[in-house]
Amino acid sequence: MAMILDGKEMSAHMRAEMMDDVRTLVASGVTPGLGVVLVGDNPASRSYVTAKEKACAETGLYSREISLPAGASRAEILDAVAGLNRDPAIHGILVQLPLPDASMEQAVIQAIDPDKDVDGFHPVNVGRMLLGLPAFIPCTPHGVLHMLKRSGNLPAGKHVVVVGRSNIVGRPLVNLLSLKNHLGNATVTMCHTGTPDVGRFTREADIVIAAAGRPGTITADMVREGAVVIDVGVNRVPDPSKKSGFRLVGDVDYDAVASKASAITPVPGGVGPMTITMLLFNTIQSARQALARASEP
Repeated sequence: MAMILDGKEMSAHMRAEMMDDVRTLVASGVTPGLGVVLVGDNPASRSYVTAKEKACAETGLYSREISLPAGASRAEILDAVAGLNRDPAIHGILVQLPLPDASMEQAVIQAIDPDKDVDGFHPVNVGRMLLGLPAFIPCTPHGVLHMLKRSGNLPAGKHVVVVGRSNIVGRPLVNLLSLKNHLGNATVTMCHTGTPDVGRFTREADIVIAAAGRPGTITADMVREGAVVIDVGVNRVPDPSKKSGFRLVGDVDYDAVASKASAITPVPGGVGPMTITMLLFNTIQSARQALARASEP
């Protein structure tokens, strides 16, 4: 049976380490600050924002939320972002996606100061990441890399297959895993909806990362014995036995695949907690950089 890669446990260890960093910064006169812009009343978005704000409080970060109605105009959202850009107490800016009007998203992301773009979505940070330059790395891909490192499954020299090509997870992961550094240096294959036979590739992989956003994407016959399986997917499926009427599952047929894999992430409780932890990580990094800039002659 596979070893369970517990994202909650790994997150707790990382956050304990981060608290030391926060204390050092506070002693230097800087409290890392995260500004969150929430547009509308989407229950999932509200839940995510609450979890992030709670994580900030527990780790010693300052957080501020700007809540706007679902019908907020582009100008109102951009004005909220501009205010956070100007505020020296805010080191990281998070605009909770999706926005009610998805057509605004790129304009809003590009309005964020790249030095405060702790989600790592601004084109400046994406470009720096692609070149292997210092940058804010998108939180979910970054969390996956740290899960592999902390579980002793470093990807260097291994064949990693990433299933999914989103700009938020799949594409950044392919790039990061191929970079020549201690968290990458892997041979990487990307599969997606246009790949005729995904299993042909995943069966050859040492590490399979499922980020397709579709339940049952990875089944047991698609994974070789002893592979490491990272499940990024979070999908709601009907379940009348639950009070909510649904349950959360990943992209992987968990029970069947766990009988073959050497290690696997659960859903929930796997990659999700690491995503929030890396948001804190990036905010602390931004605060550290702001302190360094302030001390420059």
